[in-house]
Formats: sequence, structure tokens, C-alpha cells
Amino acid sequence: MFRLIELPYAMEALEPVISAQTLSFHHGKHLQAYVDNLNKLLPDSGYEGMALEDIVRKAPAGAVFNNAGQILNHELYFTQFKPVGEAAQVPEGTLAAQIEKQWSSVESFKAEFEAKGVGLFGSGWVWLSADADGNLVITQEQGASNPVVKGLKPLLTFDVWEHAYYLDYQNRRAAHLSVLWQIIDWSVIAARYDA
Repeated sequence: MFRLIELPYAMEALEPVISAQTLSFHHGKHLQAYVDNLNKLLPDSGYEGMALEDIVRKAPAGAVFNNAGQILNHELYFTQFKPVGEAAQVPEGTLAAQIEKQWSSVESFKAEFEAKGVGLFGSGWVWLSADADGNLVITQEQGASNPVVKGLKPLLTFDVWEHAYYLDYQNRRAAHLSVLWQIIDWSVIAARYDA
């Protein structure tokens, strides 16, 4: 049985970047629905007792994959945030060195990442991931997909489904993506990279 993750911050803690109302719906309604749906689908599915990443890697396109993927994606998404002013604002260590090596600067990386998020047609996710050699890759994932299906290690993600931003930003996806950096905790992303 999968359970809804507890947020490591209060509902209002990410304001003004993400409102308490958006977070309440996004976490408490959307993510809860994915958890409930997956738990209903698991009995006799062949995926009972498997970790989310394994389900996402192995399940074919369909309801099990979609709900497991959305749980995995949202857990990585929600746990990468800290309140404005409390998060490590710039990457450090081996992650910072790799970003500098591949993009020349954090600003260049952010610009490409945002552009990929804005340019993703429809609903999905934009990801920063690492390959087996530690090289960084930005991918656009449609629907509930996750970079683990490509053999990558997911590090950082922006949710570009409208439910992630519509209450606060209406259809202004670019405006939403540009301010998310204020609440990204780079120490979390670096720990994922080094793991």
C-alpha cells in the first residue's frame, strides 16, 4: 500500500511562489488521487510489493504506469522545495562543477531548462537527470513518464501540468517556471546527484 507523502513544510510555506491553495489541491487532491488509484490497481497486477521506481521502469503504458509515475514524479517534486530564503540557492560541489562544465553557467542551464518546460506540448514534466557516467541531461517527459524509463537518475523537476500553476498563474507557464528557482533546495538536488 502506498501512502500520500507528508510535506516537509507548511501549506503556506512556499508562498508567494506556490500558494497554499494550489499546494492544497496539488498535494491533497491530485497526488492523493494517484495514490488511491494505484492502490486499487495493484492487487493481482504483478506489481504488488514493488518500489515505485521499479513499477515505472517495468509497467507498460496504461493505468498502473500512469498512477505510479505520477506518484514518483510528485514525490521528487514536492521534496525538492524549501521556503523562500531557506533553500540553498545555488548548486555546490560535484553537481555545480558538472553544470558549469556542460552549460558554462548556472544561468545558462536555467534558461535551457525553463525553455524546455515552456516548450513541452501539453501536460508533463521537464527534468534534470544524470546518466550512469554522471553527465547531466535535460528531458521533456509527456504525461506521467519519468527519466528512470530511459535509465537515467532523476534529480530536479518542474511540473508543467496545468494543475501545478493554473490557480496562481492561469495560463502563464513561463512566469511560473521562472520563479520556481526561488524555492529549489539545491542541497537536495546535489544529494540526489551524489547518491
